[in-house]
Amino acid sequence: MPAKPKPHIPPKPAQPPIYLPAEALKGRGTAWALAHRFSVDEREQFDDGWGSLAQNVDEQPLPPRTEIIEERARKILTGNQSPDIPFDLSINPYRGCEHGCVYCFARPTHSYLNLSPGLDFETRIVAKMNAAERLRAEFARPSYRPQLLCLGAATDAYQPIERKLRITRGLIEVLSEHRHPVSIVTKSAGIERDLDLLAPMAQAGLVSVYVSVTTLDGHLARTLEPRAAAPQRRLQLIKTLAEAGVPVGVSVSPLIPFLNEPELERILEAAAALGARTAFSIPLRLPWEVNPLFQDWLQQHVPDKAARVMARVREMRDGRDNDSRFGQRMRGVGLWADLMHQRMKKACARLGLNRERFALDLTQFQRPQPLPSIATQAQGAGSCAPGSEASRQGLLF
Repeated sequence: MPAKPKPHIPPKPAQPPIYLPAEALKGRGTAWALAHRFSVDEREQFDDGWGSLAQNVDEQPLPPRTEIIEERARKILTGNQSPDIPFDLSINPYRGCEHGCVYCFARPTHSYLNLSPGLDFETRIVAKMNAAERLRAEFARPSYRPQLLCLGAATDAYQPIERKLRITRGLIEVLSEHRHPVSIVTKSAGIERDLDLLAPMAQAGLVSVYVSVTTLDGHLARTLEPRAAAPQRRLQLIKTLAEAGVPVGVSVSPLIPFLNEPELERILEAAAALGARTAFSIPLRLPWEVNPLFQDWLQQHVPDKAARVMARVREMRDGRDNDSRFGQRMRGVGLWADLMHQRMKKACARLGLNRERFALDLTQFQRPQPLPSIATQAQGAGSCAPGSEASRQGLLF
């Protein structure tokens, strides 16, 4: 079977330095254009126009704008082989995420595109423009059977650019039309736009939403997740979804020792008071390039806690910075991991929060009607079918 072609990535006019200024960029999770593990060249530092080599700069340079790289995907459903994850299939409309969460475990996937898991991950976003079309085609296959499906498992399906591109909206329309259940994970209030579709689906047992609330501390959230919704806005989202009849849970993930970990019970209490009915939590994971990015963030923003945080992370990861083994990566090991698990269990029992995911109905699926062949379409139209649309590159927002 031929390998899936990678989207065309337009070359940059100039390569940024490996390490940008130590100062954080406003509205971005990292200022580091981290070289990924497939890099083969050594790059020299030079003045890239952001003031990286300037001295005594009075004004902070503006953060880089988001660049959208359009892709026409061959497939949109990704199968899951991990026993740690409670769904069978996932859809990610975007590669990369503008939210800029420094801890995001999906950052290393940008290295497969020969882009930096650091700054490129949050500023060069690949958008799967034909996502809805491909999903309908997958559903139309005679061999397809409805399975547990998660939307936004890796990168947020409602990141800021979705307000303009509406790719996720198109996917929800296909899911609603064909009565296919879906769970959605997000930290964006942008999902409220699609309540006209989600509320009827919820009444039929076809959708659930899990809102990620990492911290109630606005200052911490602003640096840890710089372009995601504010903590209070996410709590308001939980209330809005619950009042609309959409089953809503809360994800207190990742739990980071000595940073947001002390807030665990308070986050659960706030979410439960506003309508959350279930909850889960995952300790911090630091795969591949996420590890140096996160440790660099610690030194920039909480240098007094950096050593303690990493010591506790290693205690939960069997002495390592990261442990990717099935059965342990989502929970951790040792006394500290057990303590957080017990705290989570007791708080959920006290607040009436279920620890299990919402059950969705797989029996209502309606397969799309087969599409007419290209020859039939051309004959009916009285002309040749149009050629495939070329992807536009380098759009800036």
